[in-house]
Amino acid sequence: MSILEVKNLKKNFGSLEVLKGIDFSLEKGESLAMIGASGSGKTTLLRCLNFLETPTAGQILVNGDVIYDASDRKAASEAEIRKNRLHFGMVFQSFNLFPQYTALRNCTLAKELIAKERPDYKENKKQILEEITAEGESILTSVGLQDKMEYYPHQLSGGQQQRVAIARALMLQPDILCFDEPTSALDPELTGEVLKVIRGLAEKKTTMVIVTHEMQFARDVSDQVLFLDGGMVAEYGTPEQVFEHPWEERTRQFLERYFNQ
Repeated sequence: MSILEVKNLKKNFGSLEVLKGIDFSLEKGESLAMIGASGSGKTTLLRCLNFLETPTAGQILVNGDVIYDASDRKAASEAEIRKNRLHFGMVFQSFNLFPQYTALRNCTLAKELIAKERPDYKENKKQILEEITAEGESILTSVGLQDKMEYYPHQLSGGQQQRVAIARALMLQPDILCFDEPTSALDPELTGEVLKVIRGLAEKKTTMVIVTHEMQFARDVSDQVLFLDGGMVAEYGTPEQVFEHPWEERTRQFLERYFNQ
């Protein structure tokens, strides 16, 4: 059974049709790289998965369960969206850290807020918060920030801030970790340290959907590659198939433009 299935997903902004019926699936432990030119719909698709945008049509299934069906009005309720969003961990291209909180607090805040809804929270508040803090420290250590936990975002480099953002997404133990061009705001040196963390997650068989303009990285780290063109899936297959033997002429043209830059 696929951990993620997307069926005939569409998204309109007024009369503009941005996604035109997207279909793909992803197995547990696999990484899917989404590539394509600017404006092809990659980020919109990722935002639909995380319910930052509401799909106009189609279905999203996680572990075989329909978590979103555009034909069901209840699916767009705030309560349903909050619950279903927990299946996905989101890492944005611009970090989106809270400037007033330390790296550790940025990492633990969401889990602390969710913990307050537990029926035993008041009774066991101290123990619960200690456990969350310990988990945050462990995850920040795993991304190489063991000595930066009490630093504020303005004291961190862009690469370090992005690693805090990755740790924050991992804190809620999502089924699928989503990256929206995680290195586009970084210089080459800092890009390398973030990609190293993502490669490590792939080696640990973390299920990921990665929007990236780093073609060599997409080729190396992914199990499946989805090439979007004009809001449609133009190519979908293994890295070898898409990069070495693309079926579509528009895929070949896109890759030639990239690798000949």
